[in-house]
Amino acid sequence: MAATAKFWRWQESRYNLEGTHCTNCGSYYFPPRTVCPQCRRKGSIEPYKFKGTGEIVTFSTVYQAPRNQNRQTPYTLAIIQLDEGTRMLSEIICDPQTIHIGMRVRAVFRKLGEEGDRGIIYYGTKFVPA
Repeated sequence: MAATAKFWRWQESRYNLEGTHCTNCGSYYFPPRTVCPQCRRKGSIEPYKFKGTGEIVTFSTVYQAPRNQNRQTPYTLAIIQLDEGTRMLSEIICDPQTIHIGMRVRAVFRKLGEEGDRGIIYYGTKFVPA
């Protein structure tokens, strides 16, 4: 079990909201990319740690989770445009009635789920109102 926990800790992007930045055109990407789709061979990709703030572009509230998921409902998924310009999908942690398009949010570190017979917990990024 200790080896599994160490495996998750080695995944820097899971815990730090890391992506990449092309120094040639200035584009940001999440998840990380090895090649810039804009510049192709001329691009120069470097690791980038996002500030973790942005705004909701669109969202959907789930009132009935899939049968194989043991999770509380309702929960809200949103496409968030980070301040650096890239977009990502994430869960929003707050009362679904208060969420709106344009709402400012910030990244937080939370439990994403459990895996396997032993219930190994894994963590990642969710968002809360800023």
